[in-house]
Amino acid sequence: MKKHEIRIETIISFCLAGIILFFSVGFFINKKVEFSVKENRYLEKFPTFSFQNLKNGSFTKDLESYLADHFSNRDFFMGFKTGFEKSLGKREINDVYLGKDGYFIEKYQLPLQNEKIINTFNTFAEKIENAEVSFMLIPTAISIYQEKLPPFVEDNRQMENFHYLSSEISGMIDVSEALLEKKEEFPLFYKLDHHWTTYGAYFAYQEFAKAKGFSAKGIEEYQVSVVSDDFKGTIYSKVNDYSVAGDEIVIFEMPNQKVEVNYQDSGEISDSFYEYSYLEKKDQYSFFLNNIHPFIDITSYDAKSEEEIVVIKDSFANCFVPFLAEHYKKIYVVDTRYYKDAISEFINQNKKIKDVLVLYNMNTIDSDLGVGGIY
Repeated sequence: MKKHEIRIETIISFCLAGIILFFSVGFFINKKVEFSVKENRYLEKFPTFSFQNLKNGSFTKDLESYLADHFSNRDFFMGFKTGFEKSLGKREINDVYLGKDGYFIEKYQLPLQNEKIINTFNTFAEKIENAEVSFMLIPTAISIYQEKLPPFVEDNRQMENFHYLSSEISGMIDVSEALLEKKEEFPLFYKLDHHWTTYGAYFAYQEFAKAKGFSAKGIEEYQVSVVSDDFKGTIYSKVNDYSVAGDEIVIFEMPNQKVEVNYQDSGEISDSFYEYSYLEKKDQYSFFLNNIHPFIDITSYDAKSEEEIVVIKDSFANCFVPFLAEHYKKIYVVDTRYYKDAISEFINQNKKIKDVLVLYNMNTIDSDLGVGGIY
């Protein structure tokens, strides 16, 4: 019996040694990639060695991250890990709730800079001389789709903070009720990405139109079409559940609309709000307004007025902006994370600008580096 036990232990030892050898060889012979398409992020680079880095522990910490990012068959094992955790009944992975009906919903982090945000927005509005300033804070899926959260999970903190900020910031346009009213009829947020869908942006556009006193176009007046049925966005990348089906991306287009979209940083000029090449990539949401640009100058040749508007925004506005082309001759789109000039000076110097819209989503406003730079 003792010899039999020793033989089993020997076999197990050889198996473990073989597994370790297999992955060690795989690590060294596999081609190292810089960017993970499935996670939509750059992987860790091999750390630079110095005695100082070794002494303070940063070298070994960075080396551990590098090895974790580049071990053989990493994507397979990450997907396997997620599947195993789900089988054990786990309903939260990497600060994402595994909700009902296939919804992956980001948790809401308690805000740290409420008073700074309030002061920044109100001070900015005071600096604008000739244009009317409006603000839109967009509640995310955790507020709009509470019923999709896992059983026994309730989180009303974001909506409570939304109402607090709305009461303290002048010129706020509340879109929360409109989104709550329409959520049963239309998919307002992607299941696998943190953004709202074009339907969500449309109903926010309706609220903006009411606040500004003009008539919004009805859905039936648009050509509504699906441009992708396999969108797996930022939240998908956090969960690594490779078994789920992707979302649809839908766009609303006006027939024969004529626009000129000038991306001033790159010099690109387009006759469309959309860059179709992104639909062949992981980051499909960048299809809207061609990803990230500090300043976009849009001319709408079919607009019903000569008025101009500035939209100061995060990426939620990228699918919202096209709805404004019916109503404004010029639309200036500013991402203050990358635009380094004083936007208030630009607005005050351009007397044709009649409206300014500041649009951010609630989940990232507290940490968005652009918020503090809207002056």
